Amino acid sequence: MMSREDFVSRFGGVFEHSPFIAERAYDAGSVTEPLTASGVHAALTSVFRAASQEERLGVLNAHPDLAGRLAISGELTEDSRKEQSGAGLDRLSPAEHARFTELNSAYVEKFGFPFIIAVKGLGKGDILSAFETRIGNGRDEEFATATAQVEKIALLRLTSMLPEAE
Repeated sequence: MMSREDFVSRFGGVFEHSPFIAERAYDAGSVTEPLTASGVHAALTSVFRAASQEERLGVLNAHPDLAGRLAISGELTEDSRKEQSGAGLDRLSPAEHARFTELNSAYVEKFGFPFIIAVKGLGKGDILSAFETRIGNGRDEEFATATAQVEKIALLRLTSMLPEAE
């Protein structure tokens, strides 16, 4: 069995900057070998869902703005950089960048956490459209949507890290 330290080192960043999720999943004994994307995802997601509202908000707030300050300064995590780059968010026109910046600010002001979407397979137009739709949601609805997106991002990250069971 993988040690706690190795497990947290490998999977602690699956939920952005939130190693406590991997720590709790390991400590709960809910991680079984062989490690598969779906198995580790189930263990981590269970911890995420059981976390307090404040802890889940902390996980949301650990996510960077899309095409935001961290992206421009090169300070994204490697996963976030690849995800945003894959969606073309590193190649925005000045007008597109201004629109993302405006939406990011309005969204954070309204909801108290950044806009989160699993960008894999989406283009910047898809993301902008979702952004413009979701900013009209109520806070409870958007909190639920954002946490579901965080879980989807975690599964996509795990799928690139681990094989699936035969």
